[in-house]
Amino acid sequence: MSETAVPSATATGAPSRSVSRVAAASLIGTTIEYYDFAVYGTAAALVLGPAFFPTGTPAAQTLAAFLTFAGAFLARPIGVVLFGTIGDRVGRKPALVISLLLMGAATVGVGLLPTYASAGLLAPVLLVALRLLQGVSMGGEWGGAVLLAAEHAPARRRAMYASIPQAGPPLGFLLSSAAILPTLAIAGRDGFADGAWRIPFLLSAVLIVIGIWVRSRVEESPVFATTPRQATARFPLGTLLKEHPGRLFLGVGAAIGGSSVYYLTTVYSLKYGPSALGIPQSTMLAAASVAATAGALATVPFARLADRMGRRPVMLAGLIGCVLWALPMFGSLQTGNGLLITGALAIGLLLFTLSFAPIAAFLPELFPARLRYTGASTTFILANTLGGGFAPVVATWLNAQWASPLVLGVYTGALCLVSLVCVLVLPETREQEFSS
Repeated sequence: MSETAVPSATATGAPSRSVSRVAAASLIGTTIEYYDFAVYGTAAALVLGPAFFPTGTPAAQTLAAFLTFAGAFLARPIGVVLFGTIGDRVGRKPALVISLLLMGAATVGVGLLPTYASAGLLAPVLLVALRLLQGVSMGGEWGGAVLLAAEHAPARRRAMYASIPQAGPPLGFLLSSAAILPTLAIAGRDGFADGAWRIPFLLSAVLIVIGIWVRSRVEESPVFATTPRQATARFPLGTLLKEHPGRLFLGVGAAIGGSSVYYLTTVYSLKYGPSALGIPQSTMLAAASVAATAGALATVPFARLADRMGRRPVMLAGLIGCVLWALPMFGSLQTGNGLLITGALAIGLLLFTLSFAPIAAFLPELFPARLRYTGASTTFILANTLGGGFAPVVATWLNAQWASPLVLGVYTGALCLVSLVCVLVLPETREQEFSS
């Protein structure tokens, strides 16, 4: 079956109304998922260490909180296996609805948890359990969201539609800031630490209800619907490892650098700037929010560029920029100047977006339809885990050895260089047949 036979778009590349609806459903899901992660990351930087891990030095408390942040990333491969199997065997839509429900239940659960002061060791145990559940759900979210959009989209606009869920991380961060900043301002730092930190977690329930309603109204992927059931692999991950190990390995490498840029900018810097350099918390939150806004606004235009020029040229330009800008970006923290920091982070996330917007089409295009959910999810989630999930932990250790923020630039630049090499090795995929 040729791609022009897919019923969701015309042969000329004009999108149907259903494509726009699917893109919106994909975006709202990734936005909610990353809102939940961003709320936890910010809370981990501000209050969760003392609340759930009160023994030890402040640095040890922070490290423990960030380790629970990383723990959710370790659980993501479980989600990849679970939701990849559901997505490749049962359908993209059921996998996405279930993953969103799991994330919502876990996030609201964190907001209801007792602290160490009232429940003792049970409190951190429950926190870790809920974080692992968040990680499992995230293992299925990204791959399903971009596939649902990409497999409904016309070929000439595939990267553009697939990139729409990619705006979810910065939008989720902005929503989390919109929930946390007013709460922090009204309750004060002490009031936030005493219990007001729960409010942003509980607000997730409202977003989940909206997300489930939107997703329940979209149609199943036409590519999945026309894939013969006999072609479906019994265990997609095993088949993927057997048939496409090279593309799997290189796909992980292609996405690892961008993940480090994003999480060090929007998670680690919120703790490091105030605690190590004396930068006001509000200044760091504002700078990261402006940078995230710039990245969100640039996502679709950069992906549209990848539809015209190809995936690799756009991604390579962004990665080269990230390698060169990593040191100046983190070096700006030494100035303590809010405007300079905001500008440096904004440029950094624009370069990140240039490399990352096309990847939502690039990674799925590396794999055939019968393995695409598992293939796209595995490459992205492993890159996100290795490059992003452990970034705050690695950065905390690095700054314990070298006080300068420039070491963060060296670390990030090195990972972006790895991604640069992997993209150079991988083929251009813009003309890839997508319905097979």
